[in-house]
Amino acid sequence: MFKLNKIALAFATCSVLVTGAASADVKVGAVFPFSGALALLGQESFRGLEIAVNEANAAGGLNGEKIVILKADAVDPTQAVSETKRLTSEGVVAVFGSYASGISYAATPVTELAGIPYFELGATAHKITTRGYKYLFRSNPNTGLYGVAVVDALDKTIAPGMGMNKDNIVIGIIHEDGPYGTDVGATEKKRAGELGYKVAEVLPYSNKTVDLSSLILRLKGANVNVVLHTAYQNDAILFFSQAKAAGFNPDVIVGAGGGYSLADTAKAVGPDINGVFDLDFPQASINPAGAPGLEKFLSDYQTAYNSGPQSGHSLANYVGAKAFLEAMANAKSTNADKIREAVLAYKKPAGSTANGWAFDFGEDGQNKASTFYTMQWQDGKLVTVLPENLALGKPIFNKK
Repeated sequence: MFKLNKIALAFATCSVLVTGAASADVKVGAVFPFSGALALLGQESFRGLEIAVNEANAAGGLNGEKIVILKADAVDPTQAVSETKRLTSEGVVAVFGSYASGISYAATPVTELAGIPYFELGATAHKITTRGYKYLFRSNPNTGLYGVAVVDALDKTIAPGMGMNKDNIVIGIIHEDGPYGTDVGATEKKRAGELGYKVAEVLPYSNKTVDLSSLILRLKGANVNVVLHTAYQNDAILFFSQAKAAGFNPDVIVGAGGGYSLADTAKAVGPDINGVFDLDFPQASINPAGAPGLEKFLSDYQTAYNSGPQSGHSLANYVGAKAFLEAMANAKSTNADKIREAVLAYKKPAGSTANGWAFDFGEDGQNKASTFYTMQWQDGKLVTVLPENLALGKPIFNKK
């Protein structure tokens, strides 16, 4: 009887161990600005990751193991470093982030040194993926393409629609002075020069500024009639408020994502936002026929947060996170080298994801197949107007 009990006990212990192994968690980090000035879009970006992880867990997790997110609040580059170090000490197998380029640029050396994959889902600064890192991957397009996309939209669509040409266009480029704004502004200036446009001013400023009045007066004094603006939320709102106070009313304003894609920005600005163009990640306002999975994403978002998306950042983060989780599953391992191999082998054609993006990663970890869409604020709503297969409306040209 004693021997039988010992055997039974051993069997029971073995069963517990097997069960525990089968239900092990896979920990991943999430480095975003959850507080501070960038918190609104930081939270919105994280929601996309959270929906993708919840979806994966509902389907059985990562190769049978539940995915658990460890959150890290990074309000600035210094905190990004310390919080990412904390995550690496807590056993994460990968880190997702981070919306803001400054945060991403600071956090990624930490994961690279630790040999842990970092999956960037939203930060756009081109230099993030130009440092020769082996375990850094980015799903979204970068600023090397951003300025080109903005100026090309002006050249091919907006200027002709407004009855404007190179002879009567004077461009003013303004941007926040972090990696995001600086890169976009530089590529806008370069592309405008290549196409023969006159750029009268290129004016950087701190995104923490509370006064853009002198900048606006310089634009007004230079007879700028086309403004290309790269901003976060607070500085975008500030620009519209102070431009109105100064009587500065350019014919065309084109934003480069950030605050220009936010519903809360539109609410704060009011009717003056209507007619403004925006180049950014795909928004939820695209034709679902060209974006399989979009309607499920919107339904899951509504269920989880009792509202619709605040911007396209959640959708972009969802699509990117879903791709990286699928690549990790394909690796069938949490080994960083195997994950790298699986990411580089991961391919998706355009029109096969919830925002229409394709996937094709280069050796530098950059997805070469993601792109920016052209949108316009119409009646308080951000409407996708290009590309045509994903558009839900046509551009409206209010000639002044």
